[in-house]
Amino acid sequence: MKSNYITREGWEQLDRELKYLWKEERPIVTQAVSEAAAMGDRSENAEYIYGKRRLREIDRRVRFLTKRLEALTVVEPSPQQEGRVFFGAWVKLEDDNGDAKIFRLVGPDEFDPAKKWISIDSPVARALIGKYVDDEIIVQTPNGEASYAVLEIRYRPFDSDE
Repeated sequence: MKSNYITREGWEQLDRELKYLWKEERPIVTQAVSEAAAMGDRSENAEYIYGKRRLREIDRRVRFLTKRLEALTVVEPSPQQEGRVFFGAWVKLEDDNGDAKIFRLVGPDEFDPAKKWISIDSPVARALIGKYVDDEIIVQTPNGEASYAVLEIRYRPFDSDE
């Protein structure tokens, strides 16, 4: 089951996607389908077939985004959270080998492995919730247990002042 939490940035990104699909892309595709339909035989008209398929994809995504945005709760960091790991935090961890890793705890709709944003529902995130600097967590991984020490906790990106 997915959590219904999202950061402000994540909510705005989903909202932008919804508006783009509904106000920009869908009208263009609808026009293209209308023009292709006017050409006659629709059964062998690739533009018409592709356009109808794309319209279904757009409509499916619009329905999903509309329902999901209604269900989501935007979580804003509060000053009382400073020093502890909660939703939206950037956390610097150190593994047993001394390697440092930085993760951000975000909602399942916005996780991004390339950015090191992990879902609040992931095992690492669940183990981190409520922890302080110097706390240790143990996480079950496919390769066995992994332990990490919490080095630093922030509610803004690490590179914003470094």
